[in-house]
Amino acid sequence: MSASTLPTREATRPHPGTELPRQSGFARALRRNLTAHGFLIGAVLCFAFFSWYPMVREFLLAFRKTKDGRTTWAGWSNLSYVFHDPAFWQAWRNTLLFTGLALVLGFVLPFLVAVLLNEFRHGQGYLRLLVYLPVMLPPVASVLLFKYFYDPGYGLFNRVFELLGLPAQQWLQSTGTAMLSVVIAATWMNMGSATLVYLAALQGIPGELYEAAELDGAGLLRKIWHVTVPQTRLVLSLMFLMQIIATMQVFTEPFLLTNGAGPEGSTTTVVYLIYQYAFNFNNYGGAAALGLVLLVLLAGFSAMYVRLSRDSDQ
Repeated sequence: MSASTLPTREATRPHPGTELPRQSGFARALRRNLTAHGFLIGAVLCFAFFSWYPMVREFLLAFRKTKDGRTTWAGWSNLSYVFHDPAFWQAWRNTLLFTGLALVLGFVLPFLVAVLLNEFRHGQGYLRLLVYLPVMLPPVASVLLFKYFYDPGYGLFNRVFELLGLPAQQWLQSTGTAMLSVVIAATWMNMGSATLVYLAALQGIPGELYEAAELDGAGLLRKIWHVTVPQTRLVLSLMFLMQIIATMQVFTEPFLLTNGAGPEGSTTTVVYLIYQYAFNFNNYGGAAALGLVLLVLLAGFSAMYVRLSRDSDQ
């Protein structure tokens, strides 16, 4: 190549009257955040495949029925079958009973434990670890541990009752104590997370409020009622709704402790009834219809939770 054909520096410069093509703001932002967009797209695809797609399939399956390998449109027949099933109403009664008992124990007890931990000035970190330890255990291991405790022959609870001179109990074999036994196990397994949330909220309360209450002659209970509860009302409301959403989907504890149904169906929950429809009765349309009913009910509580969360951010 001759020297005359080489481009000179002046030839490569743009003319004063010409402008270089400008890239759009979206293209520049996409180039700068390409890695972040890649992770975001992957998360959205996983969420869509494992969450949105099953919900859409459940909605469609609730209005279809499968027989002899052929799927046909069923209309409202699956919902009608579910509503006319006596087990449907029993499952809802048991689920509401579990939710009510879980709110009494699993909602109040963590708050009281958090108030107690907040009074400690030394060793609070070790106490937080001790309270949160059951949450770190595998749920199946925790449930089987309680199943051993509830054993009517050699279980720990009946041994303690014998030492106290009390009669032994048929914890999981009696209709009167089966659901309460499930609630106790579930509370012990899950109260650690709620306790730490309450403790964080309590530590954000200004100490001047408690000092002013003490100057007014308020005791411990009055300080909790007039200072602690009002200052943590929003957190309590959010945790209350989360507790309802979580307890209405209970499955693991009754399934492992009482084989799902329990004595005379006393621990049959809505989610376990869905399991029975799908895997014991091969009625996938009925299972999807019952799941749709539960989905609509929990969507209402979830909307309330989102509303309260939005108010807390403002």
